[in-house]
Amino acid sequence: MKIYLIRHGQTDWNIAGKIQGSHDIPLNETGIRQAEQLAEAMDTRPVARIFSSTLARARETAEKIGKRQQVEVCAMEQLMEVEFGKWEGLTWEEIQKAYKKEYECWSINPAEAAPPGGERYETIMNRCVQAWDQILKITNGREDTAIVSHGATLAHLFSYMMRKAPQEDHVIVGNASITSIEYDPLTEDFVLLDRNDSTHLKG
Repeated sequence: MKIYLIRHGQTDWNIAGKIQGSHDIPLNETGIRQAEQLAEAMDTRPVARIFSSTLARARETAEKIGKRQQVEVCAMEQLMEVEFGKWEGLTWEEIQKAYKKEYECWSINPAEAAPPGGERYETIMNRCVQAWDQILKITNGREDTAIVSHGATLAHLFSYMMRKAPQEDHVIVGNASITSIEYDPLTEDFVLLDRNDSTHLKG
C-alpha cells in the first residue's frame, strides 16, 4: 500500500507567516494553481482513496486530486490542523514577544507544554493514530491512498509512521508537496520512499 502525505496549497496566511491552526483559511490564487499542479503530478500516483482534513484549504486541495482521478474525498476531523489557541493569527516573531515564557516552555519541551488554549502533544498524536486506524480499516491496508492535511498534523502523523526509524522522526512539508510512504500490512512497517517532493510546482 502506498500512502501519499500531502500538504494543502498556499494561503494568504502562509505568505504573511501567520499561524493558521484551526482557522478555516481558504487557498489563495497561488494555492489554487499549486493544487492543480499537484493534482496533475498525482496522475502518476493513482489512488483508490483520498482522505482530507475538513478545513477548506486541505479539502480544496484534495478535491483537485479527486476530480482528476474520479475518487471521492472523505473528510476527517482527525486530520485537521493542530490547534494553537491564542497563537493563531500571529507570526512566530509576535508569539515570541507576546508569549515569551509560554513559547520557551513549548519550544524546549513540546510534549509537556502547549500554546495557551491550544492542543497538547498527546491529544494531537491520539487523533493522528485514530485517523490512521480509521484509514487502515477502510482500505484494509491494501489500497493506495492520499492523505491531504496540514504542516503540523502531517509532521505528527509522519512521526507516528516512522516511529521504528528514529532518524526519520520529523518532517516539515512545503505547500502542495508530496511525501510518499510504503506500508506493508503483514509486517505493519512503514518505509519512506520520497520526502517533500515539490518538483511539480511551476512558478
